[in-house]
Amino acid sequence: MNRSVFTLITAFVLIIFFSIVAAQSCTRIDAGHEGILVKLYGTDKGVQDVSLVTGRVWYNPLTEDVFMFPTFVQTVDYNAFTVNAKDGSVFTVDPTISFRVIAGESPRIFGKYRKDIEQITETTLYNYTRDAFRIQFNQYSTDSIISNRQSFEDKVQIALGESLRKEGFELEQMTSGLQYPDEIVKAVNLKNRAVQQAMQVENELKVAEAQARKKIVEAESEARANELRQRTLTPLLIQQQFIEKWDGRTPLYGNSPTFFKNVE
Repeated sequence: MNRSVFTLITAFVLIIFFSIVAAQSCTRIDAGHEGILVKLYGTDKGVQDVSLVTGRVWYNPLTEDVFMFPTFVQTVDYNAFTVNAKDGSVFTVDPTISFRVIAGESPRIFGKYRKDIEQITETTLYNYTRDAFRIQFNQYSTDSIISNRQSFEDKVQIALGESLRKEGFELEQMTSGLQYPDEIVKAVNLKNRAVQQAMQVENELKVAEAQARKKIVEAESEARANELRQRTLTPLLIQQQFIEKWDGRTPLYGNSPTFFKNVE
């Protein structure tokens, strides 16, 4: 093998090597993500002070690595857990939260937790969610929670939002999935049934009173009508009505035919 052939082969190998290194030294940050550059060795290892914007990023794969954090809104449905109210009642919470990483906070988040967003969601954010409910439940009695559920959930969401914001996250929405204890549900159902029955009885009484007043009015009207008839029903009037309705035959009153009957 002459020197020129060896030089060509060496050049070709170097070209292939540097091509592979170049391919491994470049990555693309997808839209809706922030890229962070992590130094793997040295006293200054960690996250750089700047967040990498979307686009193509060049780095040294031997001493550095690039992680991507999504900045779009994510929704996670946590497993249900139980929490005690101030008076000891046990409530079940099945929360769902929607959140996003605040722009520019990815390096700080990764520098603190050294985890990707999925691991942080399953551990850190879940713990913050549980704590937000636990703290608020400890301040409310069972009756207060039932009577002021919307106010209670608003306070939980505010507290959780403040906690997540300190960690670099923005809480977009939260639903508690709050479930009352079985005995509370039964008591509420019984109370509602009693109220409905009382309303039904009250309505029936109103109908009965209305019907009674109607009959009284009808009786009073009938009595007044009879009284007026008695006042106006004179012997002459009776005879006139008799003549108007007479069929031409002489009626028989007593033992002999009599045209008019004495009504006095």
